[in-house]
Amino acid sequence: MGRNPHPDRPAALQDWAAAFGTPPPAFLSVGFMQKACAYEAQCRRHGGLPATTRRALKQIATGEKAEVAKAPSLSPGAHFVREWNGRTYQVHVVTGGFEMDGKTWRSLSAIAKHITGATWSGPRFFGLNGRAGGRA
Repeated sequence: MGRNPHPDRPAALQDWAAAFGTPPPAFLSVGFMQKACAYEAQCRRHGGLPATTRRALKQIATGEKAEVAKAPSLSPGAHFVREWNGRTYQVHVVTGGFEMDGKTWRSLSAIAKHITGATWSGPRFFGLNGRAGGRA
């Protein structure tokens, strides 16, 4: 007596075929198929990964050394301002780190975590590499 291993599997198989135009490999879990279909729908609505990221991922997948964009260099004296939950935060680049509220920090990510209570990419949080305020 065979039992359906997951009641959502038939729907996940159908969604996969609709999203990607082919049936999925037999070993994929329902959860993975659901997440992949949701990501594909999101990419179609809002755009996918930037071309540079896609290129780097292809290079990595083929065993090539990928070219990774470097974060912009920050010189002492640079100043960042970020509003978060109604408060404005000001950060100054100093030799050996960053200064905010009289305290010196080793990284922008540490400051972003201090501000938000969650792990963020500091450069992204402060708008230095694309969408400002995006989570890492």
